[in-house]
Amino acid sequence: MHWAFRIAEELIRKYPDRQTFVCSSGISPSGSVHIGNFREVVTTYFVVRALQHLGKNTRFIFSWDDFDRFRKVPKNIDPNFEQYIGMPYSEIPCPFGCHSSYADHFEKEFEQSLREFGIVPDFIYQSKEYGAKRYNTQIVHALHNRKQIYDILMNFKSSEHSMEDRERFYPINVYCEVCRKDTVHIHEFQNERLSYTCSCGHSNSIEVALATNIKLNWKVDWPMRWKAEEVVFEPGGRDHSSATGSFNVSKEIASHIFNFQAPEYEPYDFISIKGSVEKMSSSSGNNITPGELLKIYTPEVILFMFAKYQPNAPFHIGLDDDVIRNSTEYERFVQAKQGILKEEISVALELSIVHSGIRRVPKFSHVASILPLVNFEVSLVREVLERTGEEYTLKEVAGVCERAEYWLKNWCSEKVLKVNNKINQEFFETLTDHEKQWITGFVNVLQGGRDLQDDELMKRIYDVCHVKDDPKKKRSNQKRLFGIIYQLVLSSNSGPRIPLLIHSVGRERLIALLDYPI
Repeated sequence: MHWAFRIAEELIRKYPDRQTFVCSSGISPSGSVHIGNFREVVTTYFVVRALQHLGKNTRFIFSWDDFDRFRKVPKNIDPNFEQYIGMPYSEIPCPFGCHSSYADHFEKEFEQSLREFGIVPDFIYQSKEYGAKRYNTQIVHALHNRKQIYDILMNFKSSEHSMEDRERFYPINVYCEVCRKDTVHIHEFQNERLSYTCSCGHSNSIEVALATNIKLNWKVDWPMRWKAEEVVFEPGGRDHSSATGSFNVSKEIASHIFNFQAPEYEPYDFISIKGSVEKMSSSSGNNITPGELLKIYTPEVILFMFAKYQPNAPFHIGLDDDVIRNSTEYERFVQAKQGILKEEISVALELSIVHSGIRRVPKFSHVASILPLVNFEVSLVREVLERTGEEYTLKEVAGVCERAEYWLKNWCSEKVLKVNNKINQEFFETLTDHEKQWITGFVNVLQGGRDLQDDELMKRIYDVCHVKDDPKKKRSNQKRLFGIIYQLVLSSNSGPRIPLLIHSVGRERLIALLDYPI
């Protein structure tokens, strides 16, 4: 059983009378939302899809924690933004001057990416919820129970604590009305009023029930919102999922402070960037965004990469040859006959569908190998494919060409091969007599087989280096022959399939580059 359906069936068993299953995820817009954060959203999305398949009503909510404090300036943001540390994201200017705020910029960037995946949750902006005083009753309740909350928090910590710390503890952040930072010292909470002094010098006493500048701390805010939204499922990262992590702490606060049972929880592991030992982080700027991946992969391939792994299984995303491998794997599974695939893979493919109906597009690997050889001309790619028996409209080819070109030029420039403009005599002289005879034989096949279909042409090419009664040696010779051709034509150890090479370079030009006198 696929993991999303396992979770969905557990939810149905646990909440047999629930009319609507509210599933939640959320992110703080501290910077561009990276593909690791995307696992938070897509895990919830797949569970929602599974619940819907099982006939249940669902509500998929996504909370933007944009009332959180700005903690760190990402490396791709002007260092002068350090002046805004301590302010809520929703009140900081847009770093690029194109949106209403810092939060709005990164929220809209990610929301646009989600739409391309067909993921459209109900977005909840916590700055608006707190600004509308939606949670003020719960804030008052938490302040009345602040010492009990302190005790719960300390039960999960090994550090020493004191009665003095317990007396001074407040489970909230207060943003100063003047400087808008949370550099506030709270003096007391009495008669449901809070008095405090900010480091900027401003002092005040406010009625908490009417305040719009108070936010509950994370481990209190999270369970409070579970209750407010009646959440039954939410995933969380590995950092929140340890024995002393945020979920277990919040679970206790939900039960003992807010009298609400914590939702079903699914921990997910981190995703790494291949070749990097650093954890992806929006606030540090070390990330690959879903938007960046969508320039290379289709939404379906990306969703499938997530759907096929258990949430607690880590994996890396590479933008090298992994792009070819991932695209080819997805294409192979999609084209497999019904009943051949394992159930988990079949369900993962189903969960990854964004556009209904059959989409006819050429293979990514074929397009990527042809593009550089035809100077990235989409119409020429289409012509080459047509010569190999694959007919597509220009539009069907163009989308794959766009992604392949972006990948080649930005992430895999070593695969941008160029056809040599003259004979590589120096390399030819390094070949053995047998290898030189293979090249002569290859040229003869090209010259004499102009009317042959690709399959028959390749059969004759294979026979050029035929070894009687030794198929293993024959395969080795074929691999060597193709490697020699790639070196003589492209100055590379590899290249496109030989039929694609012939049709891309052109038979006469290919013959001219290989017709060496012996």
